[in-house]
Amino acid sequence: MRQLVSSLALLLAPLAASAAERPNVIFILADDLGARDLACFGSTFYETPNLDRLAQLGTRFTQAYAASPLCSPTRSSILVGQYPARTGITAPGCHLDPVDLNKELVKAGPGARVIQPKSVSRLKTEYFTLAEAFKEAGYATAHFGKWHLGHNLGAGDRYEPRDQGFDFDFPHTPKAPGPGGGYLAPWKFIKDPQINAEPGAHIEERMAEEAARYIAAHKGEPFYLNYWAFSVHSPWNARPDYIEHFKAKADPQNPQHNPLYAAMVKSLDDGVGKILKAVEDAGVAERTMIVFFSDNGGFAYPPKKTDPEGYAHIPATSNLPFRSGKASLYEGGTREPFLFAWPGKTKPGATRDILFQSVDFYPTLLSLAGLKPQSGLKLDGIDQSQALLGGESARDRVFCHFPHGSATSDSVMDGFYPGSSVRKGDWKLIRFYARNEDGTDALELYDLKNDVGERNNLAKERPEIVRELGSLLAAFLEDTGAVIPKLNPHYIKAAPGGLRK
Repeated sequence: MRQLVSSLALLLAPLAASAAERPNVIFILADDLGARDLACFGSTFYETPNLDRLAQLGTRFTQAYAASPLCSPTRSSILVGQYPARTGITAPGCHLDPVDLNKELVKAGPGARVIQPKSVSRLKTEYFTLAEAFKEAGYATAHFGKWHLGHNLGAGDRYEPRDQGFDFDFPHTPKAPGPGGGYLAPWKFIKDPQINAEPGAHIEERMAEEAARYIAAHKGEPFYLNYWAFSVHSPWNARPDYIEHFKAKADPQNPQHNPLYAAMVKSLDDGVGKILKAVEDAGVAERTMIVFFSDNGGFAYPPKKTDPEGYAHIPATSNLPFRSGKASLYEGGTREPFLFAWPGKTKPGATRDILFQSVDFYPTLLSLAGLKPQSGLKLDGIDQSQALLGGESARDRVFCHFPHGSATSDSVMDGFYPGSSVRKGDWKLIRFYARNEDGTDALELYDLKNDVGERNNLAKERPEIVRELGSLLAAFLEDTGAVIPKLNPHYIKAAPGGLRK
């Protein structure tokens, strides 16, 4: 028996050595951070020295896209490599009950012009997640921060991080869509009484400290670590000293001039700094790849309420020159700040303009780690491992299906209307469902090379491009089984004064 064990040990030794040499992966995901919210992406008001340093360590990608202009759909696309149109998670409703796993249109009353689908309310357990793929390959796996992909209601439910491939989850708030009650301790959205800190401590500081301890404890083995920050999602709340700092330098002529939001961005950057230091202190920098991304565009609208008061009238941020922001199909809603660093592998301080989308992370990160996706797995993502290391990109188009919104929401958040979009090369087509007076779809075509602000609709001038992109979009919607919004046959238009006729 001892001889058999020894023989097995000799056979398994190369495999163990190979696993130990695999690179670590740290995936830092911001919540609602805009494409222009970092100094290294053009902000002259916000201060992000740690993220700027990460950019200098690696590559800055200027044309990266989330799969959705809202959070849960993009989060699901990262973990399963599929478009929200395919999974059915098309809205951030994974904190809601009951568990609903069906894609379908919902009934609409006469006040709704467009019949829309409901969003699936949980990330189904049938998916083989990115965390499960790394775990199967011998990685330690940990999730820190916001989840928003489902929580368990009964003993048989398996929708939380520790059910979806993560060994460790901190601070374990799977139901929280954000830091309800505020970012500063004592925290109301965290139910575990053992997770505490001095009054006024920021949650990013506490989470980053815990993540740093995890990195130190696992430096001898490969690990996949999600640091999915709560920042910079509402509630609009920040450290008072940081607010005062930015209040002194705010310039109303700068589109970005909300001191409270700037303070929120700074706390996010603080957390990133602690993680970078932990990697360096552990001596694992050269075998650790770090991703920084955001789940959707910046909140380019005035907050409803701020703590402290006095900042609700100033738009939280500005995504200019991109149009609109969070919840919009325009560029401000889906274009994201993307950084990728792997010392010794990435060219320091590089900038790339290749197309990249959040569905690509699944096959790309596995490939960079020397792994392959599970056989037979359905993936919408493309392996862009060579592109992240300086090579060419295999992606020439990106899609987005966001079947939610209304004329009312669109009047507040430009582009928050049921629609789908496709970009190929520099051309982008948006299809807004049943938006025309006669109930037909409204089409908007933009040349992003010459009109990145999407102000000049060329749909009538370039019908051949509309047909080409329209065909691509139709094929995408059919392939993913997207639930398509449609005109409500019982819709009664509101008359002036709010009465219906």
